[in-house]
Amino acid sequence: MSNHITASVEFYFKGEKHSASIELDMDQHMLASGELPDLYPLLAKAMNIGPYSYEYEMMLAETILFSDAKGLIADYVNNGILDHAAFNAAWTDAGIIEKLQQIAQRELSIIDLQQHPELKNALLEAYRLGKENKDN
Repeated sequence: MSNHITASVEFYFKGEKHSASIELDMDQHMLASGELPDLYPLLAKAMNIGPYSYEYEMMLAETILFSDAKGLIADYVNNGILDHAAFNAAWTDAGIIEKLQQIAQRELSIIDLQQHPELKNALLEAYRLGKENKDN
């Protein structure tokens, strides 16, 4: 699983165009916090804009656009917009499926769990049920 993406923002302030792009290793961020980081501060830093400036406020009014997506995250970018919630859920599921694949291979000699969708779904459901019971 290798997920990389470029986040960009562009805005005008006092007649000047300001823009920045940052490249993100999404796996690193997802492993660290389980979700996409707040990108506005990262983009502001790339432009040397402080968080208490008018430029920062103007930037916050603009939509962050995404491009050059590689890996699973590419499935969740449409016309430059990233579906954060769907990617977070898919990334979490992919990690769980990776662990379930190891169990299926060790216990059932199944090399590719994707070839057995009913079993994959049953294992995922069992995992979620166990997690739900643990959380309650």
